[in-house]
Amino acid sequence: MSSERVCENCSAVVPEGHHFCGKCGARFAGGEGDDDTLYYGAMQAPGRAKLILIRGEGLEGLSYHLNATEHIAGRDEGAVLFPDDDYLDPKHANFKYRDNNLFLTDGDSRNGTFLCAREPEPLPDGAEILVGDQRLRIEYLNIQHEYPMRNDTLMYVSPPKDYKFRVVHVVEGGRDGDAHCSVNNDILVGREGCDINFPDDKHVSPRHCRLSWSDGGVVVEDQDSKNGTFVEIHDERRLYHGDYVYFGSELVRVEINE
Repeated sequence: MSSERVCENCSAVVPEGHHFCGKCGARFAGGEGDDDTLYYGAMQAPGRAKLILIRGEGLEGLSYHLNATEHIAGRDEGAVLFPDDDYLDPKHANFKYRDNNLFLTDGDSRNGTFLCAREPEPLPDGAEILVGDQRLRIEYLNIQHEYPMRNDTLMYVSPPKDYKFRVVHVVEGGRDGDAHCSVNNDILVGREGCDINFPDDKHVSPRHCRLSWSDGGVVVEDQDSKNGTFVEIHDERRLYHGDYVYFGSELVRVEINE
């Protein structure tokens, strides 16, 4: 992996071998007098951002410096590798710079890439979230779609309430576990005293997150939980200092040098 330097004028990343900044045109001062001395390893080289392993199959506290333009994370391909994590795809996610900012994309992985929600976030139909060690899927409901009519007669359900969505617990093997609805279309998830409880999961806070129906869709809001609520990403997401990312069994914290 080729190392890259940071422009002292605008902080843009300057690739190795370049003597001028591609963003502002300033001469890269570090280009003069550079020698050919190599670092012991890629993780030793300073970079604008780095990933700190918080939990996973690797050595906790290990840091991965993001010195290149793109950084593939996965099981056996790329710069950020976790070869013992069977829940990772070979090429699972990508941490990449653009316009001097760091972005995250999922590589169409089997198990998804999750970003800790900083603010209330809308969830589309089929979205999945992580609460502690629990994986939940959000499914929108349309009673006429779910239970087709025959001769304009709607199939009776028990009880026939105006449910807008349900929360499905995804269990081992990716199968559907318990499903939960709320008459008020407002569901509190936690370890105890909530609508959905996971009493044996010590990574779930007593009141962890709330799922509610608002403006025609589901919104998830973390309830100041200790470990945060993670939302699966399906598009490119900008990362900020202090963000947490979950992929496979790996939890990493993003640190960006301003």
